[in-house]
Amino acid sequence: MSQRDIQIDEAGNLVHFLTLEGLSRPTLVGILDLAESFVGFEAREIKKVPLLRGKTVVNLFFEPSTRTRTTFEIAAKRLSADVINMNPARMSTSKGETVLDTVRNLEAMHTDMFVVRHEFSGTAYLIACHVPPHIRIINAGDGRHAHPTQAMLDMFTIRQHKPDFANLSVAIVGDILHSRVARSQIHALNTLGVPDIRVIAPMTLLPTEVERLGVRAYTDMASGLDDVDVIVMLRLQMERMRGQLIPSEQAFFRCYGLTEDKLQQAKTDAVVMHPGPINRGLEIASSVADGPQSLILPQVTNGIAVRMAIMAQLMGGAGRKEAA
Repeated sequence: MSQRDIQIDEAGNLVHFLTLEGLSRPTLVGILDLAESFVGFEAREIKKVPLLRGKTVVNLFFEPSTRTRTTFEIAAKRLSADVINMNPARMSTSKGETVLDTVRNLEAMHTDMFVVRHEFSGTAYLIACHVPPHIRIINAGDGRHAHPTQAMLDMFTIRQHKPDFANLSVAIVGDILHSRVARSQIHALNTLGVPDIRVIAPMTLLPTEVERLGVRAYTDMASGLDDVDVIVMLRLQMERMRGQLIPSEQAFFRCYGLTEDKLQQAKTDAVVMHPGPINRGLEIASSVADGPQSLILPQVTNGIAVRMAIMAQLMGGAGRKEAA
Protein backbone atom coordinates (compact mmCIF):
# COMPACT_ATOMS: atom_id res chain seq x y z
CA MET A 1 0.00 0.00 0.00
CA SER A 2 1.41 3.41 -0.98
CA GLN A 3 1.67 6.41 1.31
CA ARG A 4 -0.99 8.18 -0.74
CA ASP A 5 -3.36 5.23 -0.39
CA ILE A 6 -3.00 5.10 3.37
CA GLN A 7 -3.35 8.84 3.98
CA ILE A 8 -6.54 9.34 1.97
CA ASP A 9 -9.76 7.40 2.63
CA GLU A 10 -12.28 6.18 0.06
CA ALA A 11 -14.20 9.47 0.28
CA GLY A 12 -11.05 11.44 -0.56
CA ASN A 13 -10.54 12.80 2.97
CA LEU A 14 -7.13 13.10 4.60
CA VAL A 15 -6.75 10.66 7.48
CA HIS A 16 -2.96 10.91 7.85
CA PHE A 17 -0.47 13.55 6.70
CA LEU A 18 2.66 11.67 5.65
CA THR A 19 3.82 13.20 2.38
CA LEU A 20 2.76 15.77 -0.20
CA GLU A 21 3.56 13.43 -3.05
CA GLY A 22 0.35 12.45 -4.76
CA LEU A 23 -1.88 14.98 -3.02
CA SER A 24 -4.04 17.12 -5.30
CA ARG A 25 -3.89 20.87 -5.80
CA PRO A 26 -7.37 21.34 -4.23
CA THR A 27 -6.18 19.45 -1.13
CA LEU A 28 -3.15 21.71 -0.71
CA VAL A 29 -5.11 24.88 -1.42
CA GLY A 30 -7.77 23.78 1.05
CA ILE A 31 -5.15 23.52 3.80
CA LEU A 32 -3.75 26.94 2.92
CA ASP A 33 -7.21 28.48 2.92
CA LEU A 34 -8.09 26.93 6.26
CA ALA A 35 -4.81 28.17 7.73
CA GLU A 36 -5.87 31.72 6.80
CA SER A 37 -8.70 31.42 9.33
CA PHE A 38 -6.19 30.71 12.10
CA VAL A 39 -3.83 33.59 11.34
CA GLY A 40 -3.81 36.30 13.99
CA PHE A 41 -4.99 34.12 16.88
CA GLU A 42 -2.21 35.54 19.05
CA ALA A 43 -3.95 38.91 18.89
CA ARG A 44 -7.21 37.56 20.32
CA GLU A 45 -8.07 37.83 23.98
CA ILE A 46 -8.94 34.11 23.95
CA LYS A 47 -6.46 32.27 21.77
CA LYS A 48 -8.26 28.92 21.67
CA VAL A 49 -11.02 27.24 19.70
CA PRO A 50 -12.67 23.98 20.80
CA LEU A 51 -12.06 21.98 17.62
CA LEU A 52 -9.93 19.32 19.34
CA ARG A 53 -11.39 19.58 22.84
CA GLY A 54 -11.15 16.18 24.52
CA LYS A 55 -8.53 14.90 22.06
CA THR A 56 -5.01 13.85 23.04
CA VAL A 57 -2.05 14.64 20.81
CA VAL A 58 1.35 13.05 21.44
CA ASN A 59 4.49 14.67 20.02
CA LEU A 60 6.67 11.64 19.40
CA PHE A 61 10.00 13.19 18.43
CA PHE A 62 12.92 10.78 18.16
CA GLU A 63 15.10 13.57 16.74
CA PRO A 64 15.89 16.94 18.35
CA SER A 65 13.63 19.80 17.32
CA THR A 66 12.78 23.26 18.57
CA ARG A 67 10.64 25.03 15.96
CA THR A 68 8.66 22.06 14.70
CA ARG A 69 7.89 20.49 18.07
CA THR A 70 7.06 23.80 19.72
CA THR A 71 4.78 25.01 16.94
CA PHE A 72 2.96 21.66 16.91
CA GLU A 73 2.48 21.96 20.67
CA ILE A 74 1.16 25.51 20.42
CA ALA A 75 -1.07 24.58 17.47
CA ALA A 76 -2.62 21.64 19.33
CA LYS A 77 -3.20 23.68 22.48
CA ARG A 78 -4.86 26.47 20.51
CA LEU A 79 -7.24 23.82 19.18
CA SER A 80 -7.92 22.86 22.84
CA ALA A 81 -6.24 19.45 22.63
CA ASP A 82 -4.37 17.83 25.51
CA VAL A 83 -0.69 17.61 24.49
CA ILE A 84 2.00 15.19 25.64
CA ASN A 85 5.63 15.77 24.63
CA MET A 86 7.77 12.64 24.71
CA ASN A 87 11.47 12.92 25.56
CA PRO A 88 13.47 10.42 23.44
CA ALA A 89 16.08 9.96 26.15
CA ARG A 90 13.37 8.85 28.57
CA MET A 91 11.34 6.69 26.20
CA SER A 92 11.42 2.91 26.40
CA THR A 93 12.93 2.78 22.90
CA SER A 94 16.19 3.82 24.59
CA LYS A 95 15.92 0.54 26.51
CA GLY A 96 15.32 -1.58 23.44
CA GLU A 97 11.56 -1.29 22.94
CA THR A 98 10.47 -0.99 19.31
CA VAL A 99 8.81 2.14 17.98
CA LEU A 100 5.59 0.22 17.30
CA ASP A 101 5.49 -1.14 20.85
CA THR A 102 5.93 2.40 22.18
CA VAL A 103 3.05 3.57 19.99
CA ARG A 104 0.82 0.67 21.04
CA ASN A 105 1.35 1.50 24.71
CA LEU A 106 0.46 5.13 24.06
CA GLU A 107 -2.61 4.00 22.08
CA ALA A 108 -3.75 2.16 25.21
CA MET A 109 -3.78 5.56 26.96
CA HIS A 110 -6.44 6.76 24.46
CA THR A 111 -4.22 8.88 22.22
CA ASP A 112 -5.96 10.36 19.17
CA MET A 113 -3.05 11.73 17.16
CA PHE A 114 0.70 11.16 16.93
CA VAL A 115 3.07 13.76 15.52
CA VAL A 116 6.16 11.77 14.57
CA ARG A 117 9.72 12.79 13.80
CA HIS A 118 12.35 10.13 13.23
CA GLU A 119 15.80 9.78 11.71
CA PHE A 120 14.72 6.87 9.50
CA SER A 121 12.68 7.43 6.35
CA GLY A 122 9.28 5.75 6.40
CA THR A 123 8.78 5.62 10.17
CA ALA A 124 5.60 7.71 10.15
CA TYR A 125 4.23 5.53 7.33
CA LEU A 126 5.07 2.37 9.29
CA ILE A 127 3.18 3.68 12.31
CA ALA A 128 0.20 4.74 10.16
CA CYS A 129 -0.01 1.19 8.79
CA HIS A 130 -0.41 -0.25 12.29
CA VAL A 131 -2.65 2.17 14.21
CA PRO A 132 -6.44 1.75 14.58
CA PRO A 133 -8.65 3.68 12.11
CA HIS A 134 -9.52 6.45 14.58
CA ILE A 135 -5.89 7.49 15.20
CA ARG A 136 -4.22 10.11 13.00
CA ILE A 137 -0.51 10.32 12.14
CA ILE A 138 1.36 13.45 11.07
CA ASN A 139 4.87 13.17 9.67
CA ALA A 140 7.02 15.87 11.28
CA GLY A 141 10.09 14.78 9.31
CA ASP A 142 11.42 11.32 8.50
CA GLY A 143 15.04 10.81 7.50
CA ARG A 144 15.76 12.26 4.07
CA HIS A 145 12.24 11.50 2.83
CA ALA A 146 9.69 14.20 3.65
CA HIS A 147 8.72 17.10 5.89
CA PRO A 148 5.23 17.93 4.58
CA THR A 149 4.08 20.41 7.23
CA GLN A 150 7.25 22.49 6.79
CA ALA A 151 6.65 22.61 3.06
CA MET A 152 3.04 23.68 3.61
CA LEU A 153 3.98 26.54 5.94
CA ASP A 154 6.55 27.58 3.33
CA MET A 155 3.85 27.58 0.63
CA PHE A 156 1.61 29.59 2.93
CA THR A 157 4.38 32.14 3.50
CA ILE A 158 5.08 32.40 -0.22
CA ARG A 159 1.38 32.90 -0.97
CA GLN A 160 1.19 35.79 1.51
CA HIS A 161 3.81 37.70 -0.47
CA LYS A 162 3.66 36.18 -3.97
CA PRO A 163 0.09 34.92 -4.40
CA ASP A 164 0.28 33.98 -8.09
CA PHE A 165 2.04 30.62 -8.08
CA ALA A 166 1.58 30.33 -11.85
CA ASN A 167 4.05 33.14 -12.50
CA LEU A 168 6.74 32.36 -9.94
CA SER A 169 10.37 31.42 -10.22
CA VAL A 170 11.64 29.67 -7.06
CA ALA A 171 15.23 28.68 -6.26
CA ILE A 172 16.07 26.15 -3.53
CA VAL A 173 19.72 26.45 -2.54
CA GLY A 174 22.14 24.30 -0.58
CA ASP A 175 22.15 20.72 0.65
CA ILE A 176 19.52 19.31 -1.70
CA LEU A 177 20.85 15.76 -1.36
CA HIS A 178 20.04 15.35 2.33
CA SER A 179 17.03 17.66 2.61
CA ARG A 180 13.58 16.21 3.31
CA VAL A 181 12.33 19.80 3.28
CA ALA A 182 13.52 20.35 -0.29
CA ARG A 183 11.76 17.19 -1.50
CA SER A 184 8.47 18.21 0.06
CA GLN A 185 8.81 21.78 -1.21
CA ILE A 186 9.40 20.53 -4.75
CA HIS A 187 6.28 18.34 -4.62
CA ALA A 188 4.23 21.26 -3.29
CA LEU A 189 5.53 23.79 -5.80
CA ASN A 190 4.87 21.44 -8.72
CA THR A 191 1.36 20.65 -7.48
CA LEU A 192 0.55 24.34 -7.01
CA GLY A 193 1.62 25.08 -10.57
CA VAL A 194 4.92 26.92 -10.17
CA PRO A 195 6.45 26.85 -13.69
CA ASP A 196 10.10 27.48 -12.79
CA ILE A 197 11.61 25.50 -9.90
CA ARG A 198 15.38 25.55 -9.57
CA VAL A 199 17.80 23.75 -7.28
CA ILE A 200 21.26 25.19 -6.74
CA ALA A 201 24.10 23.23 -5.15
CA PRO A 202 27.53 21.74 -5.81
CA MET A 203 27.35 18.47 -7.76
CA THR A 204 28.18 16.53 -4.59
CA LEU A 205 25.00 17.83 -2.92
CA LEU A 206 22.61 17.22 -5.82
CA PRO A 207 20.65 13.94 -6.00
CA THR A 208 21.25 11.79 -9.08
CA GLU A 209 18.86 12.71 -11.90
CA VAL A 210 17.27 15.42 -9.75
CA GLU A 211 15.62 16.85 -12.87
CA ARG A 212 13.12 13.96 -12.75
CA LEU A 213 11.52 15.77 -9.81
CA GLY A 214 10.50 18.58 -12.16
CA VAL A 215 13.28 21.05 -11.43
CA ARG A 216 16.20 22.65 -13.20
CA ALA A 217 19.58 22.07 -11.57
CA TYR A 218 22.35 24.66 -11.32
CA THR A 219 25.83 24.48 -9.86
CA ASP A 220 26.47 28.20 -10.34
CA MET A 221 24.81 30.53 -7.85
CA ALA A 222 24.71 33.59 -10.11
CA SER A 223 22.93 31.92 -13.02
CA GLY A 224 20.67 29.93 -10.69
CA LEU A 225 19.43 33.04 -8.90
CA ASP A 226 18.98 35.10 -12.05
CA ASP A 227 15.60 36.87 -11.93
CA VAL A 228 13.99 34.55 -9.33
CA ASP A 229 11.09 35.62 -7.08
CA VAL A 230 11.73 33.36 -4.09
CA ILE A 231 14.98 32.03 -2.62
CA VAL A 232 14.81 29.15 -0.16
CA MET A 233 18.09 28.48 1.63
CA LEU A 234 18.67 25.08 3.23
CA ARG A 235 20.69 23.99 6.24
CA LEU A 236 23.95 22.22 5.46
CA GLN A 237 23.32 18.85 7.13
CA MET A 238 26.80 17.86 8.19
CA GLU A 239 25.43 15.13 10.47
CA ARG A 240 24.00 13.22 7.48
CA MET A 241 27.05 13.49 5.24
CA ARG A 242 29.23 10.51 4.57
CA GLY A 243 32.66 11.53 3.39
CA GLN A 244 33.93 14.95 2.40
CA LEU A 245 31.18 16.40 0.20
CA ILE A 246 32.38 20.01 0.39
CA PRO A 247 35.98 21.32 0.42
CA SER A 248 35.37 23.39 3.57
CA GLU A 249 32.65 25.44 5.24
CA GLN A 250 34.41 28.61 4.13
CA ALA A 251 34.50 27.45 0.51
CA PHE A 252 30.83 26.50 0.64
CA PHE A 253 29.83 29.92 1.96
CA ARG A 254 31.96 31.66 -0.64
CA CYS A 255 30.25 29.80 -3.49
CA TYR A 256 26.76 29.05 -2.16
CA GLY A 257 26.14 31.20 0.90
CA LEU A 258 23.52 33.90 0.32
CA THR A 259 25.09 37.34 0.63
CA GLU A 260 23.77 40.76 -0.29
CA ASP A 261 25.83 40.66 -3.49
CA LYS A 262 24.40 37.32 -4.57
CA LEU A 263 20.87 38.44 -3.64
CA GLN A 264 21.16 41.19 -6.25
CA GLN A 265 21.01 38.51 -8.97
CA ALA A 266 17.36 37.88 -8.06
CA LYS A 267 14.46 40.23 -8.68
CA THR A 268 14.52 43.40 -6.64
CA ASP A 269 11.43 42.31 -4.71
CA ALA A 270 12.56 38.72 -4.20
CA VAL A 271 11.94 37.17 -0.78
CA VAL A 272 14.34 35.00 1.21
CA MET A 273 13.33 31.97 3.26
CA HIS A 274 15.02 29.30 5.39
CA PRO A 275 13.35 26.42 7.27
CA GLY A 276 15.86 26.74 10.13
CA PRO A 277 17.88 26.37 12.12
CA ILE A 278 20.04 28.82 10.21
CA ASN A 279 23.83 28.77 10.31
CA ARG A 280 24.97 32.34 9.88
CA GLY A 281 28.10 32.72 7.82
CA LEU A 282 27.70 29.23 6.37
CA GLU A 283 24.39 29.22 4.46
CA ILE A 284 23.37 32.83 4.77
CA ALA A 285 24.90 36.15 5.80
CA SER A 286 23.41 37.84 8.85
CA SER A 287 22.72 40.98 6.83
CA VAL A 288 20.43 38.92 4.56
CA ALA A 289 18.88 36.77 7.31
CA ASP A 290 17.93 39.91 9.23
CA GLY A 291 17.32 42.07 6.18
CA PRO A 292 14.08 43.52 4.75
CA GLN A 293 13.63 40.69 2.22
CA SER A 294 13.84 37.93 4.81
CA LEU A 295 10.72 35.94 5.74
CA ILE A 296 12.48 33.57 8.12
CA LEU A 297 10.64 34.66 11.27
CA PRO A 298 7.23 34.90 9.53
CA GLN A 299 7.78 31.28 8.47
CA VAL A 300 8.00 30.28 12.14
CA THR A 301 4.84 32.24 12.98
CA ASN A 302 2.95 30.75 10.05
CA GLY A 303 3.90 27.27 11.20
CA ILE A 304 1.33 27.53 13.99
CA ALA A 305 -1.61 28.41 11.73
CA VAL A 306 -0.72 25.83 9.10
CA ARG A 307 -0.26 23.04 11.64
CA MET A 308 -3.56 24.02 13.27
CA ALA A 309 -5.21 23.67 9.87
CA ILE A 310 -3.72 20.24 9.21
CA MET A 311 -4.66 18.94 12.66
CA ALA A 312 -8.19 20.29 12.40
CA GLN A 313 -8.68 18.78 8.95
CA LEU A 314 -7.39 15.35 10.01
CA MET A 315 -9.66 15.26 13.04
CA GLY A 316 -12.71 16.35 11.05
CA GLY A 317 -12.72 19.93 12.30
CA ALA A 318 -12.16 21.66 8.98
CA GLY A 319 -14.85 24.14 8.07
CA ARG A 320 -16.51 24.37 11.47
CA LYS A 321 -17.77 27.77 12.51
CA GLU A 322 -15.38 27.91 15.47
CA ALA A 323 -12.46 28.31 13.08
CA ALA A 324 -13.87 31.47 11.59
